[in-house]
Amino acid sequence: MHRSRTFSRVMIVCLVCLSLAATGWLSAKAGSGESPASASALAAKGQILSLEKISRLAKSYKPGEILEVELEKKHGRYRYEVEILDAGSQVWELKLDAKTGQLLKMELDD
Repeated sequence: MHRSRTFSRVMIVCLVCLSLAATGWLSAKAGSGESPASASALAAKGQILSLEKISRLAKSYKPGEILEVELEKKHGRYRYEVEILDAGSQVWELKLDAKTGQLLKMELDD
C-alpha cells in the first residue's frame, strides 16, 4: 500500500507541476525571507548562480524532471534545494551551494 501511495503522490505532483509550467507559474520558490525578485537580484550581482544554471547542474547530478527549486540562506550562505523526479518515479532532494553549484547533499525525499 505504501508503494501505491507514493506513486499517487508522485503522479499528483507531476500533474500539478505540468499545470504550473504550462501557465508559467513554475519558478524558483524563495525561502527564509528571500523573494524570487531578490533571488534574481542576487544572481544578477553574481552572488548566486541563476535558476537556469542551477537547474542544469542539478540535472547533471541526478537526471530527471525538476519539480521544485527553493533558495534559502543558512549559516550566512545561500543554497538551493532542488527536487527532482527520476525515471523510476522517485523524488530526490538535492542541496547545492548557490554560489558554486557544488553538490552538498542528495537524498530520497520522504
